Amino acid sequence: MGIGGEITILLTMSEKEFEIIEDTRGNGSVVFILKGRLNTTSADWFSFKLEEAFKEGLKNINLNMSQIEFLSSTGIRVILKMYKQLTEKGGKLSIERPSECVKNVLGMAALKDMLVN
Repeated sequence: MGIGGEITILLTMSEKEFEIIEDTRGNGSVVFILKGRLNTTSADWFSFKLEEAFKEGLKNINLNMSQIEFLSSTGIRVILKMYKQLTEKGGKLSIERPSECVKNVLGMAALKDMLVN
């Protein structure tokens, strides 16, 4: 992963239901563009990618969720876990451009104000 570079990572699953595009911005920031369904099947891979970015010292993680069609409680758990880790280290995790699905789910969970940029 290079500064200012873009890396596309496809999670190979039946029906290709989840995709992550990683764009490192420099200054300890990265944007993950998420596409598809963030559910129990894809949450482990998503968690791995977030942990990898955290271990590389990236302190600001932005999640572009404009193309997320489904967000499960497992996906929310992964997001909240990384939010807590980053906050404890002086970093930040935020969601930008949430899809209607993401807005609705986070709104019902009373997390929208905390997570959405």
